[in-house]
Amino acid sequence: MIKVIIADDEEVIRRGLEKITSRMDLEVKVIGSYGNGLEAWNHLRELKPDELDLLITDIKMPRMDGFRLIEETRGHLKQLPIAVLSGFSEFEYARRAIRYGIMDYLLKPIEKAQLYDLLNSVQEKQKLNPPESVEAAPVSPEGGEHYVVEQTKGILEKEYDHNFELERLADKVGMNASYISRLFKYKTGQTITDYLIGIRIAKAKELLTGQPELKNYEIAELVGYSDPVYFNKLFKKICGMTPKDYKSGYRPSGR
Repeated sequence: MIKVIIADDEEVIRRGLEKITSRMDLEVKVIGSYGNGLEAWNHLRELKPDELDLLITDIKMPRMDGFRLIEETRGHLKQLPIAVLSGFSEFEYARRAIRYGIMDYLLKPIEKAQLYDLLNSVQEKQKLNPPESVEAAPVSPEGGEHYVVEQTKGILEKEYDHNFELERLADKVGMNASYISRLFKYKTGQTITDYLIGIRIAKAKELLTGQPELKNYEIAELVGYSDPVYFNKLFKKICGMTPKDYKSGYRPSGR
């Protein structure tokens, strides 16, 4: 059984979370649902480590905000998994919570799949770390970093056809450009540019075979390259053949 406390000043969000969890093939029990951080803390501070498995909290709330609630919780239940609720435009607030070892972020509007993955992760932690040893089981501080990388990937996959600007990407994610570049390379083994190129070449392949009537320069533009000559050279470097050969069905050995 996964025991959860929810703190969010929007009743529709709290009810939505409760409704979604009740329909999952996981045993979940919401033991507290509160409209501000102080009410949540008044309940939480009375609990022992084996009486709560997850705190889901918004950041901006009356009486006690999410940062204070997380800080107080960390002082009481040091290893409790915590997830932050955040709107996309509020990432700057959520980012500040990384230092507390946040397990994950739930983006509003909440997606069932994201919530399921979070609860499933908590369940797996329960199996690996029974209640009597929960204080010895560290919560990964990398949840926030994982969120940043996945958010970056999502932006690149959605905007691959746009002119790439690292500063604009960094602004969307809410982090310093040099920091996000280092973090992305560390977590994925690829630079942001290489990851974007991979997306663009994959899209180009789809267009070459799926819409053969398109001209080479048209495909180049559709995947974000204004210079068809550069696109040709890049495609050949990565794929070992020209876009024209790929379209015709020619495949060198091993490709």
